[in-house]
Amino acid sequence: MERMGAPAELAGPLVAALGPGAGAEVSADPWRLLAVSGVTPEQADYCARRALGEDASPDDRRRGRALAAHLLRRAAREGHTALEEQRLTAALRSAGVRSVDAALTAALEEGDVMLFEMFDEPDEPEDFDGDPGEMPDPDRWYALARLGQGEQALGEGLNRLSAASEPIMDSATAAETVDAAAQRMGAAVDPRTTAALVTVALRGICVLEHGAGSDTAIAHTLACAAAIAAESEVGMALAAPTAQAAAELDDALSGLGADPGVRAVSLAALLETRAPGTRGRGAENPIEAGLVVVAGAMWLDVEHAAALVEACADGTHLVLLADPAQAPSAAPGSVVADLLTSRTVHVATLPQDADAGPLARTAAQVAAGEPEEVGSPGREVVFVPADSASAAAHRAVQLITDSIPRALEIPPEQVQIVTAMRGGEAGADALNTACKEHFNPGPGAHGGLDAGDRVLLSADGPGYAAGDVGFLRVQEGGTDAGGGSGSALAVELPGGALCPVADSAHLRPGWAVTVAAAHGGRWPAVVAVFPPETRASRPQVYTALTAARRHLSVVQAAGSTWAQGVRDNAALPRTTRLVQVLREG
Repeated sequence: MERMGAPAELAGPLVAALGPGAGAEVSADPWRLLAVSGVTPEQADYCARRALGEDASPDDRRRGRALAAHLLRRAAREGHTALEEQRLTAALRSAGVRSVDAALTAALEEGDVMLFEMFDEPDEPEDFDGDPGEMPDPDRWYALARLGQGEQALGEGLNRLSAASEPIMDSATAAETVDAAAQRMGAAVDPRTTAALVTVALRGICVLEHGAGSDTAIAHTLACAAAIAAESEVGMALAAPTAQAAAELDDALSGLGADPGVRAVSLAALLETRAPGTRGRGAENPIEAGLVVVAGAMWLDVEHAAALVEACADGTHLVLLADPAQAPSAAPGSVVADLLTSRTVHVATLPQDADAGPLARTAAQVAAGEPEEVGSPGREVVFVPADSASAAAHRAVQLITDSIPRALEIPPEQVQIVTAMRGGEAGADALNTACKEHFNPGPGAHGGLDAGDRVLLSADGPGYAAGDVGFLRVQEGGTDAGGGSGSALAVELPGGALCPVADSAHLRPGWAVTVAAAHGGRWPAVVAVFPPETRASRPQVYTALTAARRHLSVVQAAGSTWAQGVRDNAALPRTTRLVQVLREG
């Protein structure tokens, strides 16, 4: 490492990326350094020249192989699941690779990269004159192996569920069941909700679209879907992205005054997650329910969605409740948007609540690209201007520590700071430092954390999911994450579940989280922070705002560029293959 000019602190990340033989691999191929996130091609080239001298050619096959994988990993961090060949080859040539074909061949031989050839399906069929003509050249896509395989499995699994589905009930019986459930609840179920539930009973895969003001319709849908599942004796499983969101669903269902007979759980719990990519539920041990409903489905990335679909047995009806105005998942993929684009699944729209309050109206303004303040007589929504990042940070901490608990009687542990970025004076890292000093100062005995700290789980583990926020507990005399005796770390999640932490690297401070990390969660009160350097987009701002249930404070330090970003940046497009996989059938 030192002789090639690489810093010693890269040793740990290299072993994590390449395994115990990382040292020997890097000595033989310095461009292996690109396997570590944060290492740039320029830095890897420098180390290669130090190690190989004149043999470090810009067109070295090893360099091309490493750059191809590096470009795909960078694309994955931006949410893309694959890159078209033309785009990838152009990027390689820009990096000085002359023998692009050799570079791509080497990447494929390594096994971390896969090639997919697909024929594009036109949106509208062309007139057929009896002459099939020549087959067009296929589209060629390159993907990281885990993402390519996951997206392929997802599309094939969804097609499997569609082909194997049969109605749970006929339409008349489903409508009658909904009416009977509504009478038991003493609720007036909107006819559009009833129509959506009939679709759920008839079709194998349904996407139920809704907006920020559809809480009542969502609660009615879940309670009545449970009634359909009970009446037809197929059983229902209800999941949400995080424990926080699952607890909120349970609260909404209990507020209807009727026991739906279904308890919401996090998706990690439903799939019996044990570690990232390792789950107890799958094709050999499917979910024991004929109706599987997932709320907050915009959170789903390709890998989680593929695991969910694999765990659904043939004949299972899968229902995804999704707000299309939200940002796509934090991890690669654009699952719900791709399903809607593919037109291969059934779609219904849930109605807005007639009495949608200021929170929903504010979000609706953002969704329309018109970020205007609305009337908020009960201080449900408060905009707090700030003229600098430091001022924004000061106001955010003041809101969670004093203003919201004092004025609205919402305790600090129910207030979540959601910020547009991780770094900077008003980013998640700085805000977490300030909150820890106020709420739970301590020595950081457990990797910088202490018992009682609010923590964010950054990866899946036994019973928890990436994005879960809870409080750190330390159990003396237990088994630590390494399997030895000592202090065992656990996280107390909303709903009371105490989950042992499989890997302490999964833990981060959680008083403040980024918008991406907050995706899929909802809290009684949210402080949304937009520092001056925010590059706002409509989906990003909307996702931050819709994380609040009762109160929202918007600390806005980005000036007029914030509103301009909401107006102009209407989408966060991603390159994926799912639409083509679904259409190929």
